[in-house]
Amino acid sequence: MRSWVAAVVFGVFISSWSGAQTLEKRPATPAEEAPAQPATIALTLPVGTPLKVALEKDVRLRKAGQPVSARTVEPLFAFDKLVVPAGSEVTGKVATIAPVTKKRRLLGALNADLSPTRKVTLEFDRLLLPDGHALALRTTVLPDSGGLLELVTAPSKSGSAAHNLIARQFAEARLEVRREWQTARADIKAPGKFHRLERYALRQLPYRPQYLDAGATYDAELEQPLEFGSEMLPPDALREIGTQPPPGSVVHAVLVTPLTSAKNHKGDTVEAVVTQPLFDGTHLVFPEGSRLKGTVLQVRPARRLHRNGLLRVVFHQLVLPNGVAQQVASSLEAVAVPQDEHLALDSEGGARVTTPRIQYLSTALTVALASTSMSDHDPSSNGGSDAGRGAIGGGLGFRGVGMVVGTFARSRAFSSGMAFYGAGLSVYDRFLKRGNDVVYARDMSMVIGMGAPDPVPVASAQHR
Repeated sequence: MRSWVAAVVFGVFISSWSGAQTLEKRPATPAEEAPAQPATIALTLPVGTPLKVALEKDVRLRKAGQPVSARTVEPLFAFDKLVVPAGSEVTGKVATIAPVTKKRRLLGALNADLSPTRKVTLEFDRLLLPDGHALALRTTVLPDSGGLLELVTAPSKSGSAAHNLIARQFAEARLEVRREWQTARADIKAPGKFHRLERYALRQLPYRPQYLDAGATYDAELEQPLEFGSEMLPPDALREIGTQPPPGSVVHAVLVTPLTSAKNHKGDTVEAVVTQPLFDGTHLVFPEGSRLKGTVLQVRPARRLHRNGLLRVVFHQLVLPNGVAQQVASSLEAVAVPQDEHLALDSEGGARVTTPRIQYLSTALTVALASTSMSDHDPSSNGGSDAGRGAIGGGLGFRGVGMVVGTFARSRAFSSGMAFYGAGLSVYDRFLKRGNDVVYARDMSMVIGMGAPDPVPVASAQHR
């Protein structure tokens, strides 16, 4: 009996001990977890993406519907992949040619202009990639910039050794961007100096055909997305996204918020979208589609006495495509504007309009010609000099009617009056009237330096 009881007690003890020694399952370490799955990224150009194109050759306007051909001057990326190389062909047509109002025709006729310039709209409906693949397009074409674009860069600024190192990196990056810009435009048959002179002479004729010049640039915004498939990105490729960019690096972007020194105010919000991915070596830092947010830091509208406007913006936040935001230090390094805008950037990225010296020379010449119109009549002349002087004087005032009347009337009072009227207009235009404002158009191309040596704090940028 005792042996049976002892056996039972021993069995209960063994079972309780073994139960107390049962180990719970420990959590799996990250190395033992299931491996992260590759991310699938859609390669899509969304609605509103601007295709920056330039006409391949001159187009003489004849009627709506005539074909036009252009080439892209900037590459297009989707996330981190090049999908539309610079130089890709874009074809379309002249959509509309607006009629000229009676008032414009009358004013033009008085100035010996029987062919006033008509407003033209274009449509681009086909994209041909270099590999021969063709894509249908639906676009809204914004008005042309007024001619060829030029890349205006900010000058380097002297300072400390570290500052100069980053400034040199910015300068090298700007130089590389300029090379890329020139390479992209190499296939565009931009007009040379002789061609521009010939076209200028043609525009002086009373009756002339209207042309769209080779090299004229347009922004063709997509009305429907362009699909280029998708790509699989391993997890390692996504780890560096959103990290701080290396100092001295630059990003390409287009302006979403149009700006002008005439209407904007200090503190207004500014937004741009990154158009080309930024890499640190082989690591992706900022993908295409990231958004830069900033503020207008300084603005001064144009004023009387030909004082031009000033505009300075700063970007202080970057938002990744997944919505994650981070603070960044940046500086505006370059902008693409029409050549006739005469824009200049300072070392802090502020923009102001400059006045070319040739305009002052032309005013001085006009005043000098007006003064000669008051010279006495030469009795020994046969009247030819008076006719020429009258034509010049009348032409300075109101070139069409003034030149004809001044030639045949041979009235010194008339020619002198018209000459001084023209000289007065020139002096007013160059020295007295309101200056020119800085204009940043929507979809303007920008080069923005990241990791600027003298960043502007976010709080101060928002409250200044």
